[in-house]
Amino acid sequence: MSRFVDRGATVAAFVGIGMALTVAVSFLMVIPIDPAYIVFAPLSGLLIGWYGNQRAGQVRGRPARIAANAGWSGLVTAVMFAGLFLAVKIFFFSLDPGYRDERQGGSFTCTAGPECVYVRYQGADGGAAALAAAGVTDLTSFTEWYWEGQMGTARLLVGSTTLAALVGGLLYWASAPREKREEPVA
Repeated sequence: MSRFVDRGATVAAFVGIGMALTVAVSFLMVIPIDPAYIVFAPLSGLLIGWYGNQRAGQVRGRPARIAANAGWSGLVTAVMFAGLFLAVKIFFFSLDPGYRDERQGGSFTCTAGPECVYVRYQGADGGAAALAAAGVTDLTSFTEWYWEGQMGTARLLVGSTTLAALVGGLLYWASAPREKREEPVA
């Protein structure tokens, strides 16, 4: 990989994987807040695009290499964010038991998995009407509609995070040193 990107960009990609894992556990598993996850992914990309070049010690005179470093580290980070997002969605979609707090009417009567997710969506305020307006009429059409939406979110995560990483690389380029700094030998 060193022919196309610097080792520092690959290290940054691994850091991006760690960031994605941390954010996924925090905002998809512990406190399920999808919008926060969608915001933190591009912010992580921005940082990783910068960090990959900083770690590599790139100089301003190599804008193509700076872009390649930012793009590589950002793409790896983005794919990890999207993959974790989809993995959590698959997990919950496949295993939803239909549990609902007694104050909200108690558990749904459904077969665990996609059927319970469908019943849960129908039971939300205005859910049945919104699903009907989207052309969802049964479990099969709901499953197609649901995964189309999740894949759209995954594409958004990959695109926005990679683009943000390129912006991070651009910001790095604007402030990069003009010549390589030599580390003092101890």
